[in-house]
Amino acid sequence: MRKKYYLLILMLLIFLRCGKKEELDCCIFPKQFTVTLNFTHHWNGLKITPQDFNELKFTNENGERLSIERLRYLVSNISLINGKNYHFVDVGENAGTSITIPELTGESYTLSFRFGFSDEDNTDGTYQDLNSANFSVPGMLGGGYHFMQLDGKYIDNNNEASGFNYHTIKAVDRTDPDNLKFEDTSFEVNLGTIVVANTTEIEIKMNLAEWFKNPNTWNLNELNTILMPNFEAQKMMRANGESVFSLGIVN
Repeated sequence: MRKKYYLLILMLLIFLRCGKKEELDCCIFPKQFTVTLNFTHHWNGLKITPQDFNELKFTNENGERLSIERLRYLVSNISLINGKNYHFVDVGENAGTSITIPELTGESYTLSFRFGFSDEDNTDGTYQDLNSANFSVPGMLGGGYHFMQLDGKYIDNNNEASGFNYHTIKAVDRTDPDNLKFEDTSFEVNLGTIVVANTTEIEIKMNLAEWFKNPNTWNLNELNTILMPNFEAQKMMRANGESVFSLGIVN
């Protein structure tokens, strides 16, 4: 008898919370929504698409004109997706720039993700799609995977076009090749709270200019290639990455 009494009280509370009898299902079976994350890419407000590649049309904080020839990067542990997850974005191929996430209930969520892989997830040879994309890091640098490959050309001090490879990985100190020392240079990006109330599109903006700007003004004449084994350069890139992402249009 007591169990029936408690059950009646519970049903009454649910009914009152939903308001109308016909809305009872809204509490027992909450409505679900689909959210799309759109990764867009900019240079201080100027949107970048693959059609902008291979042109010396950007100027970094150090005053060097540069082009973009390849931009690929990895994000992981997106908070709106349950469990471990990662996502590979290849801007030049216009691949992976959107993620569709179904079955979210209408409530507030914290939108966050990790740029790259944490040490825990950055296990060598584990992810076949990244292996096929040649996104892995050589064993002599500790293995695992790149976080980003940003390649292009810049006008050097001799007024000639030279190549740069702004590649971010887990930092490795190779002072003693027999005793490599590592530092996790992935980082979390927290874009704040978003409210899912209808099918929602959320823009995540990457400002490429920030990679060369804040807090470290990047001199491409000094730091252009062979950056993967450069322990200090990797830490500088990680610091600059902190200001790269921002929340764009939500609708």
